[in-house]
Amino acid sequence: MARKGGAGADAQAANQRCGMIAIIGRPNVGKSTLLNAVVGQKVSITSRKAQTTRHRITGICTDDTTQFVFVDTPGFQTRHVARGTAALNRNLNKTVQATLSDVDVVLFLVESGRFGPDDEKVLALCPKDKPVFLVANKLDLVGRREELLPWLQSMQQRHPFTEIVPLSAQKEADTKRLLDIIRPYVPQQPWWYDQDALTDRTDRFLASEIIREKLFRLTGDELPYTSTVVIDSYQEEAPTPGRKGATGLIRIAATIIVERDAHKGMVIGDKGERLKRIGSEARTELERLQGRKVFLELWVKVRSGWADDDARLRTYGYE
Repeated sequence: MARKGGAGADAQAANQRCGMIAIIGRPNVGKSTLLNAVVGQKVSITSRKAQTTRHRITGICTDDTTQFVFVDTPGFQTRHVARGTAALNRNLNKTVQATLSDVDVVLFLVESGRFGPDDEKVLALCPKDKPVFLVANKLDLVGRREELLPWLQSMQQRHPFTEIVPLSAQKEADTKRLLDIIRPYVPQQPWWYDQDALTDRTDRFLASEIIREKLFRLTGDELPYTSTVVIDSYQEEAPTPGRKGATGLIRIAATIIVERDAHKGMVIGDKGERLKRIGSEARTELERLQGRKVFLELWVKVRSGWADDDARLRTYGYE
C-alpha cells in the first residue's frame, strides 16, 4: 500500500504522530514475533531456523493519535552460516544497516538476562544520534525476576539506552506498554498510510513468505539455510456473479528453490508427502489471512550457487 500524499491532509493531521521504528538484534531473539504482536496480525514469518527473515518487513500499527511504522530486519549475520552464502549474507546485513539510517527510534532486542558476542556486534551498529531502546524479550522465561536487575544495570553501562523495556512479546499487555513508551519519541507529523493499513508488502510477497515459513518449519534442521521461494504467478479471480457474499478464488503457483538434488528430495519427501503438507499448511494459513479460497501449486527446482550470486539474488527479489 502506497504512502498517502500530504496535500490532502486535514486539520486532524496537526495532532498526529508518525515515525519509523527499527527492530534489530541477532537471529532468533523474537524480532518477527514482536512485530506481529504489535501489528495484531502476521506480517513477518517465524521459525526456529536462523535468518528466517530475509527482507525489510514493514508492520503498521495505528491508534487514535499515532502511526507506528515498525521495520523488522534480518538478524544481523555475524558469522559464516553455510558455504556459498556470502552474497546472501552481505545482502541481509546491508538491509539492516540501510534501515538504521532511515528510522526515528531503534529497538535493540535481546533475550532477557543474556548478552553474547553476537549481540555485542549488533549493538555496535546502533546509531549515536537516535533514541535506542533496550528491549529485553522472553521475560517469561526468567525464573527469578530480581536476578534480572544486575544484568539490566550492566546493560546500561554498555550503552546509554534511552529506555529499557523488559517484556514478553507474546503478552498483549507488554506490547501495549511498549507502544506507550515509544509514543513520545515518534515525531509529530501526518500519517503516511491509511488508518487500517498493516503492511506495505503485497499479497504476492506474503504468499512467498508463508510458503517459506512452512518449508522451514516442516524440514527443521534437515534442510540447509540455502533455500527460497519464488512466486511464478498470483491471480485473483472475480467473485461469481449473483452469489451473495461470494469471493473469488486466488490461484498461486510457486517454486521452492534449493541448492542440490539431495535437498530437493528432502523437500518432496517420501511419495511427495512432505511437499503436500507444506502446500496444505501454507494454503490453509493464506486462506485464513485472505478470507478467501486459495488454490496453490508447488514445484521444487535445483539452482546451485544461487545464494552466492548477486544477479540471481535480485531475480529472486532480494533488494
